[in-house]
Amino acid sequence: MKQKGKASLLACLAALFYALNMPFSKLLLNQVEPTMMAAFLYLGAGTGMTVLYMLDRHNNGVHDRLTKSDLPYTVTMIVLDIIAPILLMFGLAYTLAANASLLNNFEIVATSLLALFVFREKISLRLWIGITLVTLSSCVLTFEDRASLSFSWGSLLVLLAASCWGLENNCTRKIADKNTYQIVMLKGVFSGLGSLLIAFAVHEQLPSLPIMGLVLLLGFVAYGLSIFCYIQAQDILGAAKTSAYYALAPFMGALISYVCLHEPMSDFYVLALVIMILGTVMVVIDTMIVYHRHEHVHIIRNGHEYQKIVHSHMHCHLFSHYHDHRKGEEI
Repeated sequence: MKQKGKASLLACLAALFYALNMPFSKLLLNQVEPTMMAAFLYLGAGTGMTVLYMLDRHNNGVHDRLTKSDLPYTVTMIVLDIIAPILLMFGLAYTLAANASLLNNFEIVATSLLALFVFREKISLRLWIGITLVTLSSCVLTFEDRASLSFSWGSLLVLLAASCWGLENNCTRKIADKNTYQIVMLKGVFSGLGSLLIAFAVHEQLPSLPIMGLVLLLGFVAYGLSIFCYIQAQDILGAAKTSAYYALAPFMGALISYVCLHEPMSDFYVLALVIMILGTVMVVIDTMIVYHRHEHVHIIRNGHEYQKIVHSHMHCHLFSHYHDHRKGEEI
């Protein structure tokens, strides 16, 4: 129970760190071109986690390092982290930004569906309700007008990008029990280099050194620390639950933008907040429930012989507790 509580906190921290990305990236985009921005955000994550890895010698040996058997998931994870932003970039060229933001929340649904049908991860009805509410809240939060719901080829590209990130989340889940530093370093460095090559290919210019430093710092927090916390939580909670917690990011981002940038708050903000709280409560309850299997032994006397009958049943508890099972005397 304590372990699940810590994992839930890490998942919320992952959402908070990522939420910093939107408002502060908006400020920096006045000085940096989009693809170059994505490249240095990823590189900031990889560089920052490399430094932490070198400093944190105590925890370096806690988890096993990635092996050759993890290579398919690792390579797929990196490739998807490069493909998804490209699809999103082209999608933004053919659809409204509000529509793209709305449809990008499909990542939560994609992660859960792939976790259920492809990776055979168990998802309870309670968790499905929580995921649905959180996704609905994110949609309400990003809704502007009815025109933003119009479908186009750009919308299809955004949905494909969200699906790529959903698959990437599940691939990361497969190696989440390995060294987290190593995973984040690989994601950051190779995804960043891939984005940098694309930026050069479309003739984007390098930012100035001070701005580059700010982008790298933001990338370390919003991508590096966020992904680090996400993977740590995912190892315990699974892809679907962690993704549901991570959906808090749009709400947090809107609040940070309101406080730091003094942006006007959406008319749908309160409605989204209520739905988000209900969904989060459902996810937290599902995370904290502990299931136990109990066996009952009955001794039946049949003449001079004894017959032992054993049956079992499952029950669940919202809070963990201690059972003392003592072995009885043999007949």
